[in-house]
Amino acid sequence: MSANTKQRVAIIGSGNWGSSIARVCAQNTIKHSDAFEREVRMWVFEEEVEGKKLTEIINEKHENVKYLPGIDLGENVVAIPDVKEAVKGANILVFVLPHQFVYKVCESLRDVIDPKNCIAISLIKGLDYKDNKLLIFSEEIEKILGVHCAALSGANIASEVAQEQFGETTIASKDLKEGETFVKLFHTDYFDVNVIGDYRGLQVCGALKNIIALGAGICDGLNYGNNTKSAVIRRGLIEMRKFGKSFFGDVHTETFFESCGVADLITTCAGGRNRKVAAAFIKSDKSIEEIEKEMLNGQKLQGTTTSQEVFHFLSSRNMTQDFPLMTAIYRVMYENAPPESIALDLRTREEKA
Repeated sequence: MSANTKQRVAIIGSGNWGSSIARVCAQNTIKHSDAFEREVRMWVFEEEVEGKKLTEIINEKHENVKYLPGIDLGENVVAIPDVKEAVKGANILVFVLPHQFVYKVCESLRDVIDPKNCIAISLIKGLDYKDNKLLIFSEEIEKILGVHCAALSGANIASEVAQEQFGETTIASKDLKEGETFVKLFHTDYFDVNVIGDYRGLQVCGALKNIIALGAGICDGLNYGNNTKSAVIRRGLIEMRKFGKSFFGDVHTETFFESCGVADLITTCAGGRNRKVAAAFIKSDKSIEEIEKEMLNGQKLQGTTTSQEVFHFLSSRNMTQDFPLMTAIYRVMYENAPPESIALDLRTREEKA
């Protein structure tokens, strides 16, 4: 990628997190006008809101009224309904879309981007289960598009970032110079960036913490107290680290103490949507899919999908017993196991009769 020309930024995705991060990037393309083109293009899956196209509303009001209402995205964020048009001429691709759409979107971009003059970063929280393997999305993006792909993850609730409440995030990049470019694009006074090299560990944390957050939601649905939820968080962190070390061997223990690790886990278990939806599920007689549809305004949970993928991955290796908390969470959500089994599976010693 040429160091002498200004870089054009494209955001691929426009949910609440995509819109929040587009706002951050838009501020920094203005601040670092020597490094970036001012305009930030954001691909928006076209839909109608009160009889009007969402892209038109965003471009007129500079607000994503459906997924991030009440927040000014900046006049230099331009919503585009065609993903190919959105990334045309872009040097930096920011992937922030549900992980079930990654492959289709990437395949559509192969003949649009110039791999020699483009880098990418994945903000996708999830792993992909394919051919009995769990895959890392930054690596999948690299394979399809032939570009270097970093990753960003952290304790980043979208609405709080949009409101400029202080928080931290972690970027993992294999290339130091590209890491510096991403710091310029994402770091602000309220969004503090730290760069590491462990891109696999970062993405394992970002995926698995959503499963543990379902467990925290189950606790809330049962009206359990903070002691039980703290036990879920602690044991969840242990299982996350064990999973990363077992199946992605070069994962670093230090990564779990970055914002992408323990901080993101705490935040998601305290206020994230996986926790909220799981709590509502426990208190209702509806399926998790019905609750998701009612509560998320068309967006998708990542924790439920990842829970299924991780369970099938472990089952195929006869290793579910090695990850009792994640297994118990899956069984509560999908096999009608009693939700109280969460607390039972946390116990390290069985009482004698």
